[in-house]
Amino acid sequence: MGESDLNFVSGRIKPVTVGIVGPESAGKTTILGAFYLLLGRGVLTTEENVFSNSYTLTGWEAVAASMRWKPGPMPPRFPPHTPSGKARAPGMLHLAFRRKDGTLRELLFADAPGEWFRKWAVNQEAPDAEGARWIARHADVTLLIADRQALSGSSLGTARNDFQLLAQRTIAEARGRPLALVWTKGDVEVAAAMEAQIRRAVASLPQSIPEFTVSVAPREQVTLGDGFRELFDWIVSTRRCGVVVPATQPSGNDPLFRFSRK
Repeated sequence: MGESDLNFVSGRIKPVTVGIVGPESAGKTTILGAFYLLLGRGVLTTEENVFSNSYTLTGWEAVAASMRWKPGPMPPRFPPHTPSGKARAPGMLHLAFRRKDGTLRELLFADAPGEWFRKWAVNQEAPDAEGARWIARHADVTLLIADRQALSGSSLGTARNDFQLLAQRTIAEARGRPLALVWTKGDVEVAAAMEAQIRRAVASLPQSIPEFTVSVAPREQVTLGDGFRELFDWIVSTRRCGVVVPATQPSGNDPLFRFSRK
């Protein structure tokens, strides 16, 4: 879906928009593909949240197609790189769940290239970062991605500095909306000192930030898919920040004057 489709989706209920913020090749699209494949296996649904529908099944299939086992010599592989192009808003993937009380919970996942976020972290008003600014404005829930492979590789210092810059920008723009730190490629070992520096980069928020570790490769003592399930459960259960309207004493008998003219 594009930005012009959002009015159609929001006609019944305003979906919760999930922004996935991270550098290039950090695993952002892989998270989406893993969500879709696990959803098809029934791993992500519960009695509290039953899958209802999706307006973007073709889009989900395009994201996850490369991750499937298929007949032939070609093994599963990571999704193709999300192109930056000239788009001014990210592509949106839709899911809806029916809760136990009968109400509907709709989600929109923003799939955006890491190049947008790199430029946005350096210059908030960068001409090529309009898509990143769109996510910063509209995301009800933000996943801040820490790439363990990059943070342990030959350019770990650059990866650390880039993450710190991006985290600073993301936290400033979140303005109290729910945010989680997500470690991707969880099967890769990272030095304890590096992990501490990454956590310090998000420690400026007054509330504690939940952490999740995901991986498409097996890890010791961890069932494959558990990290994605825990992350998805948190996303589905997270509520959008409400608007607090200060009540005032009513003037006369008209209840409309209970709120001031501000």
